Amino acid sequence: MPASASMQDIRTRYEQARAALSSPNPNLDAIRPQLSQLKVGLIQLAMETEQVLADPAFLELQRSVIELGAELSIKAGDIVAFERYLAQLEPFYFGGRLGLAESKVMYPLIGLNLLRMLSENLIADFHTMLERIDLEQLQTNPFIVHPVKLEQALMEGSYKKVWQARSEVPTPEYVFFMDILMTTIRNEVASCVEKSYASLPLADAKSVLFFSNLDGLLKFAQEREWTVSPADKRITFKAAAADACAFQGESIMKQTLGYARELERIV
Repeated sequence: MPASASMQDIRTRYEQARAALSSPNPNLDAIRPQLSQLKVGLIQLAMETEQVLADPAFLELQRSVIELGAELSIKAGDIVAFERYLAQLEPFYFGGRLGLAESKVMYPLIGLNLLRMLSENLIADFHTMLERIDLEQLQTNPFIVHPVKLEQALMEGSYKKVWQARSEVPTPEYVFFMDILMTTIRNEVASCVEKSYASLPLADAKSVLFFSNLDGLLKFAQEREWTVSPADKRITFKAAAADACAFQGESIMKQTLGYARELERIV
């Protein structure tokens, strides 16, 4: 982009990048340099004409470019970049919104950010963000209602509701953070199951761990070093065996101490 690029030049390039990102199979590697050029163009324009910083058209274009970056980061699975872009969008979304009309992707991105907080167990940040959202939006906006209901299910320990919420996402981008959240939940449930059962039938393990197919369960079992018996169609948990050994060792120790006390009485 030339150093003297006008706002119209930047807008045209933005629309091209937006169209590319919205395509069915976007080439993310090709869009990244376009996004970088857009950000450089905005900086150059602001340096050349400081008055542009108060121009609503410039501010709206700046917001659109940042939103493009946030959406690109989600498609690329870059959580750190997504968090950074959402921080840059706060002045545009809250505190008067700089006098701009509401963005069409504002609530979808805020909803995604709420899901990110849940997936990272940032409950305090989650509630702080909710306090900044209009009550009407909290109750009616599908992009906000979804993570709010999700958080309620998590607080209740209703993991089945969380699993069902994956198929009720308001936009496909939500699945990215839903999968991260389900991985966290699945590991927590697996830790409890290991300590509660010596083994489980494959069908029961698949159900309790929220797997939609057996292949996913078998891969998960391998990662946790569980023993799978195809003949018996059961999974034996490694932790159960380790706990049994630890329990036996503790019993032996208690028994030995008891013998020692009895010997002291005899002597």
